Amino acid sequence: MEQREIDEELSAEGARELLAATSGAHLAYTAKDGTPRVVPVGYFWTGAEFVIATATTAPKLASLAVHPEVALSIEAGDTPTGARALSIRGRANITIVDGIVPEYLAAAHKSMPAEAAAEFEKNVRAMYPQQARIAITPSWARFYDYGTGRIPKFLQKLAQNVVPPP
Repeated sequence: MEQREIDEELSAEGARELLAATSGAHLAYTAKDGTPRVVPVGYFWTGAEFVIATATTAPKLASLAVHPEVALSIEAGDTPTGARALSIRGRANITIVDGIVPEYLAAAHKSMPAEAAAEFEKNVRAMYPQQARIAITPSWARFYDYGTGRIPKFLQKLAQNVVPPP
C-alpha cells in the first residue's frame, strides 16, 4: 500500500475520531513458536507511528524480535450501524527506554482525568526502572464504518448481489 493511501485511511473523519477517542487496541503478532497471539494493549498515535509501552520482561518482546510483523485493531460502536474499526499492519521496532516511555504517559493523560493521570504517573515511575517502546509504523491501513457503508470489498460485492424482498 502506498503512503498516500495509508494517510487517506488514517485521516478519514471516523478514523481520526477513533484515534482521538481511545487508547485501547488489540495487537496481533506471531509468537516465537509460530502460533498467533492477540493481546489488548494501550497505545498512543503520534501521527506517524503507534507506540505501545510494556515491561522489558514482557513475553511479546522476544516474539517481536523474531517476528516483527504485526497487526493492530481499534474498534468502537456497539450497534451494527455504529460499528467502526481501524485495521493497521506494520512492523514493530523495539527500543528499551530508561524510565518511562513518554507516549505511555501521554496515553494515560488522554484517557484519564488529570488527577488520576498524575497518580498513575507517580505509581508507574516507582514501578518501572525501564520500559520497552514498541513503535509500529503503518505499512497498510483500512478504516471501516459499517453504518455509512464503508465496509470490506468482499461485503460490498455480496451486498451488490442481494435482491431486496418484494
